[in-house]
Amino acid sequence: MNSATKSPTPVALTIAGSDSGGGAGIQADLRTFAFHCVHGTSAITCVTAQNTLEVRRVDAMPTEAVVAQIQAVVEDISVQAAKTGMLLNQEIISAVAQQVEALQIENLVVDPVMVSRTGAQLIDDDAVKTLRHFLIPQAAIVTPNRYEAQILSGFPINSLDDMRAAAQAIHRNLRVKAVLVKGGGMQGNSRGVDIWFDGQKLETLITQQVDTKNTHGTGCTLSAAIAANLAKGMDLWPAVQQAKNYVTHALTYALDIGKGQGPVGHFFPLLRQ
Repeated sequence: MNSATKSPTPVALTIAGSDSGGGAGIQADLRTFAFHCVHGTSAITCVTAQNTLEVRRVDAMPTEAVVAQIQAVVEDISVQAAKTGMLLNQEIISAVAQQVEALQIENLVVDPVMVSRTGAQLIDDDAVKTLRHFLIPQAAIVTPNRYEAQILSGFPINSLDDMRAAAQAIHRNLRVKAVLVKGGGMQGNSRGVDIWFDGQKLETLITQQVDTKNTHGTGCTLSAAIAANLAKGMDLWPAVQQAKNYVTHALTYALDIGKGQGPVGHFFPLLRQ
């Protein structure tokens, strides 16, 4: 672990993009950390102009600025866990991977933001290769959606059995400690069902399906919740289970704001009032 001053408060770091609409990215991660009583720190990789309908513009941060943010946090504050989200390009991914290794950042959760839930590729092939070979192998867990799991495993996913096979292939080929293949992009009874594999345990995570169009930021929120639980000292499998339950509750209280796809309700106990 890094040699920064140990804090009595759990601390997590998110390395991701900014969502001006507040539904995903850094904004969702920090709200998730706060809900779990974990102090959130951040390194912003890109700034987006987006709302519930569309992404209008994406501006990458200079690689040096991303590195400086990570170093400033980790060299001063004891970070117990970290997560990555949108890293945008090959240069930023490579720099982040180097910092994770150099600063000995543990409990890394990689949300491989490569393909949207609808199947649109978000980063180029060179960036995908860098993510596969340099960042994911350092992760405690990688959390691909259906389409990202297809790229990482190399074969199509159309069923739960396909998801199970993909999780095992990703674990074997990318040398990651654990894999959680997310089923949010699946159809029918498979929608929202996730598959876990850690080299020994192959598990199916099923919670109630929530009928809502307001699912923006679900993947960010799940990976941030896993990181928050790890920062609090949980083992990986219970951290994933708790995070899955948290996201399900947040979806139940999703916010119907804007004209498109609203965000999940990160502070759902307050929304009950």
